[in-house]
Amino acid sequence: MPVAGSSLGDDLRSLGFDVRTAADAAGVTEEFAAVPAHERVALVDPRFVGHVHALRLALTDPRFPAAATRGALTVQPEARTALTRALAAAAHPEETAPAGAAGAAGGPERAAVPGADTRDGDAGPSGGAVASGAGHRPGATVRAPGAVHASGEYAGSPSRTRPSGAATALDPSGATALDSSGTAAALDPSGATALDPSRATALGPSGTAAADGSAPAPGAHPSGAAAAPGATAAPGAPGATAPGATAPGATGTHSWVDDIAARLDAEGVPVHRPELGVLVAAVPADARERATAADAVAAVDDERVRLRAAVKSRDGFFTTFCISPYSRYIARWCARRGLTPNQVTTASLLTALIAAACAATGTRPGFVSAGVLLIASFVLDCTDGQLARYSLQYSTLGAWLDATFDRAKEYAYYAGLALGAARAGGGDDVWALALGAMVLQTCRHVVDFAFNEANHDATGNTSPTAALSGRLDSVGWTVWARRMIVLPIGERWAMIAVLTAFTTPRITFYALLVGCALAACYTTAGRVLRSLTRRAERSDRAVRALAELTDSGPLAEAVAKAAARGAGSYLAPLSAVLGAAAVLAGTAAGGFGSWLPVGCAVLYAVLAGVAVAAPLKGPLDWLVPPLFRAAEYGTILILAARSEVNGALPAAFGLVAAVAYHHYDTVYRIRGGTGAPPHRLVRAIGGHEGRTVVVTAAAALLHDQNQGFTIALTALAAALALAVLIESIRFWVSSGAPAVHDETGEPA
Repeated sequence: MPVAGSSLGDDLRSLGFDVRTAADAAGVTEEFAAVPAHERVALVDPRFVGHVHALRLALTDPRFPAAATRGALTVQPEARTALTRALAAAAHPEETAPAGAAGAAGGPERAAVPGADTRDGDAGPSGGAVASGAGHRPGATVRAPGAVHASGEYAGSPSRTRPSGAATALDPSGATALDSSGTAAALDPSGATALDPSRATALGPSGTAAADGSAPAPGAHPSGAAAAPGATAAPGAPGATAPGATAPGATGTHSWVDDIAARLDAEGVPVHRPELGVLVAAVPADARERATAADAVAAVDDERVRLRAAVKSRDGFFTTFCISPYSRYIARWCARRGLTPNQVTTASLLTALIAAACAATGTRPGFVSAGVLLIASFVLDCTDGQLARYSLQYSTLGAWLDATFDRAKEYAYYAGLALGAARAGGGDDVWALALGAMVLQTCRHVVDFAFNEANHDATGNTSPTAALSGRLDSVGWTVWARRMIVLPIGERWAMIAVLTAFTTPRITFYALLVGCALAACYTTAGRVLRSLTRRAERSDRAVRALAELTDSGPLAEAVAKAAARGAGSYLAPLSAVLGAAAVLAGTAAGGFGSWLPVGCAVLYAVLAGVAVAAPLKGPLDWLVPPLFRAAEYGTILILAARSEVNGALPAAFGLVAAVAYHHYDTVYRIRGGTGAPPHRLVRAIGGHEGRTVVVTAAAALLHDQNQGFTIALTALAAALALAVLIESIRFWVSSGAPAVHDETGEPA
């Protein structure tokens, strides 16, 4: 149990834990066995001294199979089997093999996680506590961002917990524990604490405390570097000291909890250790060290740290300096009133849709209102992520909403501007510009996604271009300049809002197209140079992700099967370039109603099949998916623009939006490690090459029929949207998909 005068019990209760004690490792194991299998468990050393937010980061973040900081450990249901083995080994060390040997053996229930850190932990004295925690909402999936759990007990199993129940008070004497009704229960004076689904465990001076984690869903990704004086850095974290050691000026001793964490590492469980920065997390050995650690705690305002950590460490200039300084306080206001990130995300979407409606009025007051509301929507868009990090609330539904609503908001606003231009004086038709902006922006995103997936876990990066970028990062102003050049979402939306309010929709789209085109050239050229100059092995996971991103349908698959070949360094992107150029040039040259685009589309399908006939392992093979997107979307745009049929461009806008949603859905599934949508869906909607052939054939067959082409595009858009949305909603809401949130700061 916590030592006299410790606030540990109150701190755990403030995080939603009940506190109980257990006598020793055997008692912890017994209490642990009584915890339902679907609940999280946690252990906390009773000597722990540190900030509440350090405990919050270690015990209530729902994204990881296991997480730990000095003297505190939490384990999700998918890692319970490994924890049982670790506890048994700690209780009977003479009967078990060394932890390292066990890890090397690799039992049937272990799962290696690509990219997971394997770190040693501090060994500590015997004694400990078990706690079960309620840190997730029903249906949430625990998954470490960026880590792919290919198989085994840690492979994306959903962890469901409920809010914690009544708190259990600890008697300072260690002889009794008081439950919520005040009834005393005899305990072993050296006791450890065991928690059920909503409880935290406190242990005696030689033991550990166990805490249940009734954490709000969605977790924060703390920022910070090395531990400050008085804090012990997490083993393996940036700035961390060697196992068993402490940071300069820190105090501490061995903890049984750290020993269990080390055994979990050896079992192959990826134990996440949050970067605490200036936050303190220590296990003092005596009263003097405890006083030193307490002084270090008092010297740091953890609420201020919590607010700062709610903001991404990497973000655009406009977001960092014009939005985040106050949006973080809006996030805290929302947290204190019980609002969830999903509610804020929905409010952001509604605000953007109202902005689009204002733009659609075609009046100057409407345009001004639209610009103001678009900025307000972006503020809320920043707030939802900051609220998730501040309150550690992540959910599967939230991941899906966050992944799709940004695109829905931006593209709906483009449509609103196009409608407003048509209704304004002069009836300006800018639908082609709106569709062009959507095509360009979507292709930019696919370039980002494909490059990042291709190099997600590549090894041996020797690119001088990457080295130059790293050197430029040391020059502060170049960092912000390069982030602004790529026109991230903050800068892009600010530009759109200002131009909408003070100019015309046509000028707004011209500026957007020029800016996005320059940004696309800059980022793509830099990535091509990196790819050409680096020497790296592309993993099977990356090859599979690129294949899924191509979205190849039956036609390309048939050609690929017939033209099976060995991997070539540049044959895949060359085939994709030739195919895309052929269909785009043929469509532009043939004009609306010609059969030339149909023939070029068939040639494109053949070359697309050749491009994917071998695994995409070449240095530039990541260019294949964006080239396919440009070919499909560009063909639709050219045919609709050349048709001069009333309503063809708005119908084409809807069709590209439906297909783009399917491609974004594919990207975010791959990011979560769950793979692309079912292949039956990809085949049912034709693949990129099949849809291109269908659209060109519709233009040739229906060119002489009034509104025939428009009706065909509308029907195709509706059918695709229905099929894709049904499958997407089913997957994200009910399949236990992982909660994946963007913490990279990459421009969206």
